[in-house]
Amino acid sequence: MLRIKRVYEPPSPTDGERVLVDRLWPRGVKKEDARLDAWLAELAPSDALRRWFGHEPRRFAEFRRRYLRELERSPSRALVEELARRAARGRVTLLYAAKDEEHNNAVVLAAAIARVGERPPRIRA
Repeated sequence: MLRIKRVYEPPSPTDGERVLVDRLWPRGVKKEDARLDAWLAELAPSDALRRWFGHEPRRFAEFRRRYLRELERSPSRALVEELARRAARGRVTLLYAAKDEEHNNAVVLAAAIARVGERPPRIRA
């Protein structure tokens, strides 16, 4: 199963494997408090795309299109496939820092992960 969650929310035993998917470390979060299993900054949108998007909901459709294109490139594609395998075996929670819970990179990444493989994992926000 695959979930997404803000990194600022407290860790929970139901999170399973906790993976931060932002390029930048979230402000005000201590590394030991985040309880991460992995930080996959290389799966985050490129700096240019992140800056262009600027968390503007009106740009989200184009952001999604461009980000999915970035995720198709190597080595991102292999990491997406690996996360899909992990989610098929157990719970994986993608962590992100954005305030907007609907318009962020973790939403797009979760959809990309769910499309990989024979049986896409269920996604819950």
